Amino acid sequence: MPVDDLAPIDFASLTPRDIARECEGAVARCSAELDAIVAINDGGRTYRNTLYAFESAMDHVAQASGTYAFMSQVANDEELRATAREWDQELDKFMVDVQFREDLYRAIRSYAETSEAQQLQGEEARLLERTLRDYRRNGFELEEAQRQRVRELFDRLIELGNEFRNAIADWDDGIEIDEAGTTGLPPSFVEALRTVERDGATRYRVTLDYPELHPFMANAEREDLRRELFIKDQCKGGRENVDRLEEAIRVRTEIASILGYDSWASYVLETRMARDRQRVEAFLADLRERVGVKATRDMEALADTKEAHTGSRDVNIWDWRFYNNLQLKQDYQVDDFKVAEYFPLDACLAGLFDVTQSLLGVRYEPVPDAPVWDPEVQAFDVYDAKGDEPLARFYMDLFPRPNTFSHAAAFPLRQGRELPDGSYQRPVSAIVANFTRPGGERPSLLRHQEVITLFHEFGHILHQCLTRARCMRFSGTATERDFVEAPSQMLEHWCWDKEVLQGFTRHYQTGEPLPAETIDAMVGAKTLNSGVFYMRQLFFATLDLTYHSPGFDGDTTGTLARLHDITGFPYIEGTHFQSGFGHLFGYDAGYYGYLWSHVFGDDMFTRFESAGLMDPAIGREYRERILEPGGSVDGDAMVRNFLGREPENQAFLRGLGLEV
Repeated sequence: MPVDDLAPIDFASLTPRDIARECEGAVARCSAELDAIVAINDGGRTYRNTLYAFESAMDHVAQASGTYAFMSQVANDEELRATAREWDQELDKFMVDVQFREDLYRAIRSYAETSEAQQLQGEEARLLERTLRDYRRNGFELEEAQRQRVRELFDRLIELGNEFRNAIADWDDGIEIDEAGTTGLPPSFVEALRTVERDGATRYRVTLDYPELHPFMANAEREDLRRELFIKDQCKGGRENVDRLEEAIRVRTEIASILGYDSWASYVLETRMARDRQRVEAFLADLRERVGVKATRDMEALADTKEAHTGSRDVNIWDWRFYNNLQLKQDYQVDDFKVAEYFPLDACLAGLFDVTQSLLGVRYEPVPDAPVWDPEVQAFDVYDAKGDEPLARFYMDLFPRPNTFSHAAAFPLRQGRELPDGSYQRPVSAIVANFTRPGGERPSLLRHQEVITLFHEFGHILHQCLTRARCMRFSGTATERDFVEAPSQMLEHWCWDKEVLQGFTRHYQTGEPLPAETIDAMVGAKTLNSGVFYMRQLFFATLDLTYHSPGFDGDTTGTLARLHDITGFPYIEGTHFQSGFGHLFGYDAGYYGYLWSHVFGDDMFTRFESAGLMDPAIGREYRERILEPGGSVDGDAMVRNFLGREPENQAFLRGLGLEV
């Protein structure tokens, strides 16, 4: 039972039996309400008793997934996680069952033919159009045998996706290093590592979790150790995940073929801003050409740095973070871990809250007695700045724990939507991350990249919490997938502004703000090796698109090896990065969206650049025109509405250090 309206469940007392009971109950309630829709006489169908009722029924399952199945990502108890995983898959399968119910399709199709349906406007009309489009994309215009095959294939995709993600989440690998192997590593980093006693000596374990992986790759002097850890990271998930992925690609290709598309990429892109595969291919090719020039210069500079350091100009893929970091220190006097001393987590949260509250006209109030799934989790309610009723709640789960979600993301636990009595269902969301833990006498100190991640993921939280979309289908981040990152990417810009940074940074010992000259150096180094970084992003996007386009031969590793030159580094024989590339389930044929949406995020930021980063009038307009509509308006239309002009890519290209 809910503790209060904004606490969906009592996380602290949750048991595996509770998860099973509540998920079963959600499925039963949803099924009963769907049966009631089907039972309505076609002559009596209305928006309220058919299409709206359909959304209401599905909300039971959406909330069960957002709360109980969510425990598969964050629960500390192994049995609780395992049960949640089972139900995550069961709920996904149930959703597929619903999508393939012939009687529901007939009910909605019957409603679509009424005079009321044909006169719908706004969100209601959009909901009907998108629902009918979903049925077409599920094969409801095909013969029964083909529809049944499509359904079987979607069921199999759910199984493969869960197995693939679970294999990554459960992968526990790393290296052990002795004292000599810590050369170059900051003492605070070494202190935070787990230790093991072996053969009478203390050894340090470095895992593949990115709070350990990335700093190690950027600071460890021993190239052989960087190579060893990097190769292990490139094999995450195991060869079984390669097999799962290749089967999934075959399944996706068969679905697309049955439905009349030339590829899974074409099927996926039909519902995105990009619209078609050829447009994405052209976008990536153009960017590769532009970024390639910068990448060539970057590689030369990295080779110069390595030559001065070791006498060799051979920059390997496990080297670039190290020599990028060395350049930061030597050429810009920026030491990532020294800078982190000015970013204690509590100060970063205060800065993030101050910026977004001032800009968007909201305030956040801590809820110390809210039920949480771990004692370190914090809860906050979101209010209008002068309001006395909360609009939403968000949870913050910011530190790594064994066998829980290993990256950073924002999860919608409950979506906003209009309820039958005209009131609004208040959203509940959670940001889950893996930031640097406190250690010894030190609080949690965030590297600047972690600060950027915090702002980025909080952009998703704001999108989910401030939505005013009436339909759950369009709530919050339920936008086109290649637009959803734009609001988060835009918020990253505040992490680079001198006035903003000096307003919230403070040295964890002295309380002094980050020095102006350090900020200037950080900003000056912002495009350092941007060519190398973005060529790697272009490799990921191209690899994903190639896997799902016509002509793919089924060999994911061979294709990876062939395309790896895009990164500027040779492929390492025996590795299979794709086995740990979690975006291939969920962002399949869509990884390009990170770059695509970046263009729109940077362009939207130009309005703040012109008016002032803390201009509340622009912030309020941004809230109303971008965040509140969610997916109820096409992404490109929202951007045009906010900018007052057609979107451009100049700001994005300038941000990479490219001439435009």
